Amino acid sequence: MNSSLPQGDLAQHAWSLMYGFMETHLRRRGVRDKLLCHLRGGPATLVQLAQMSDIDAPHATRIVDKLESDGLVERRPHPDDKRRKLVTLTPAGTNALTTPDAVLLRPPAEIGRLPVDALEQLIRLLTLLVDKDAATAPIR
Repeated sequence: MNSSLPQGDLAQHAWSLMYGFMETHLRRRGVRDKLLCHLRGGPATLVQLAQMSDIDAPHATRIVDKLESDGLVERRPHPDDKRRKLVTLTPAGTNALTTPDAVLLRPPAEIGRLPVDALEQLIRLLTLLVDKDAATAPIR
């Protein structure tokens, strides 16, 4: 990428992109984790999960779809109403609640889909930043 922008502007743009990416994914995980925590108390319908999580039903459906594809929850028929489903934690979902770091440290799918050479370049750049930061950090 050739740019005529000053280094400071490029640095600001890079930081803005990194920060926005992280903020978006952490916010999504926040809602996702909240929904998982609600299921710790037992099965719930999508409407109940939406109400408990303070989100609309379509958003709750999208989150549950993702959690289900990740193997963390499953939908089961409601015993009293065949039109509704109950969402329950799977053993993997229960485990994810007991090991939040494992869930938090799992990279977003977008990072996993990057080509290997792009991932290697990203690792080199981030290592440079981490090493530089460690070298200039004050000793406590």
